Amino acid sequence: MIYWQVFLAFFIPNMVGYGGGPAIIPLIEAQVVTHYGWMNAQQFAEILAIGNALPSPIATKMAGYIGFEVAGVPGAIIAILASVVPSILLMLAALGLIYRHRHSPKVQRMSQWVRPVIAMMMGWLAFSFLNEGLQQIGTLHTGVIGVAAAISLLHFRIHPAFVVLASLCYGALFLG
Repeated sequence: MIYWQVFLAFFIPNMVGYGGGPAIIPLIEAQVVTHYGWMNAQQFAEILAIGNALPSPIATKMAGYIGFEVAGVPGAIIAILASVVPSILLMLAALGLIYRHRHSPKVQRMSQWVRPVIAMMMGWLAFSFLNEGLQQIGTLHTGVIGVAAAISLLHFRIHPAFVVLASLCYGALFLG
């Protein structure tokens, strides 16, 4: 029964919540603190603070931690799945709808408008990472990592996962 409760505690907020992690935090709190009473508001706030300090989506981190605290490793797995299943279902439904109407002129125009928007968003993300890198680790290290990554990717055609791994190793050796 506890596994079903863990699933519902994270599935419902992720299904009805709109706007990503920060928008569903109050919904998760209502389930975890008020409805099931697995923790008090102070404990939830502490988990939220720790979750905000770590990389990756906040709702998934909180689900994993709370699920583990309530029902061990199976609870963590169930809570994480409950957090991502709504997004997966909605993406599959949207993909199915778009694929079914892929030859429609409206869908083709929509695709033509989406590509430049995604390119701009990716460009902004890269600029934000560059700016943060310059502020956090300085020009020298940011330049070394950036130039080495560009040469590795463009000239030597090294898989991006290995470039990221090498960058992490560089950071651990020289910045840690």
